[in-house]
Amino acid sequence: MDSSVAVGRLELARPLMTRGSCLPEGAQSAHLNGCVPLSHQVAGHKYGVDKVGILQHPDGTVLKQLQPPPRGPREMQFYSMVYADDHCDPCLVDLQAHLPKYYGTWSSPDAPTDLYLKLEDVTRRFQKPCIMDVKIGQRSYDPFASQEKREQQIRKYPLMEEIGFLVLGMRVYKVGSDSFDAYDQHYGRGLVKDTIKEGLSKFFYNGDILRNDAITASILKVQKILQWFEGQSRFNFYASSLLFVYEGVCAPSLGSQTVRESQIAPEACEQNNNINQSLSTMYSLHKKGCVRSHYQSKQDNGVWSSSQQPNGNRSLARLEEDRKEMKSDAGQETVSDVEVKMIDFAHVFPSDVPDQGYIYGLKNLLKVLHQILEE
Repeated sequence: MDSSVAVGRLELARPLMTRGSCLPEGAQSAHLNGCVPLSHQVAGHKYGVDKVGILQHPDGTVLKQLQPPPRGPREMQFYSMVYADDHCDPCLVDLQAHLPKYYGTWSSPDAPTDLYLKLEDVTRRFQKPCIMDVKIGQRSYDPFASQEKREQQIRKYPLMEEIGFLVLGMRVYKVGSDSFDAYDQHYGRGLVKDTIKEGLSKFFYNGDILRNDAITASILKVQKILQWFEGQSRFNFYASSLLFVYEGVCAPSLGSQTVRESQIAPEACEQNNNINQSLSTMYSLHKKGCVRSHYQSKQDNGVWSSSQQPNGNRSLARLEEDRKEMKSDAGQETVSDVEVKMIDFAHVFPSDVPDQGYIYGLKNLLKVLHQILEE
């Protein structure tokens, strides 16, 4: 699994569940130019000489070291394509809402050849972030994978094709003990069809109540991602994940506050009829808009062609604008207390058909979330 972003993923030890204090553990040693390892990375590989995984930059962004070719360049070029300043492609513009913000590449003066993706830390505004990484799709290997790689991935989780998603890691705040329970990839791989609902519900249980508000908000966010996928036939995503984040500290009566049931369409788990006519029309137009692009759709081994890579340091002005927006929004009641972002794009490939594997996974995930909420 290709670790991503933004995001707080905690690389856990072998035990299925561990517990750690929420209190500061002391200053971490700086890695590069004041950067330190991200303390709450919940899944993913660690790359580079020091195997430190995701880094936290002093400016509040996170740094993901570029993976070896072709995965690293492919992911970098995908981010650059989606966030290119010179395009108005509605398919890509809409996709931006479901991704961490991308601020180009970054490298240390001491190691200028070691490139990092500079990304938004979507956990940053949360006091006690509860985080879950869920791999989506029926296959976790891409079309270029060797037979050995395919068999290896199938052995890791034989139920991937049937269930359509895999919990890679969770970090859940427990209010009573002021600590986090953490579950690693071995916990997720142990979940089968009969236990997946209970296993997933642990992410929303804070030791006192089931966070129905977080479940409801998560459903709404996943439904929007599903709508984007059902309106595009340009990309296929493999070994990509959804990152869920919600605030572990409950506001008064927060657990009982939910969005009106009429806003949630259980049918989205089974069919596409939850999308009203206006949305259908809009995404139909977006699909047509995706047919042409500034970018060559295919290249060697699926590596994207893109314009010159933006420099992370050059994007600080945009980063500051985003900060101001976040600061301005923080005092408003409309700020969402849940984030659901797509991450890990080292195995995204051009396509001319809908991504049925990813759509299948999203629908099954929605189905389970609805079951947790209803029962």
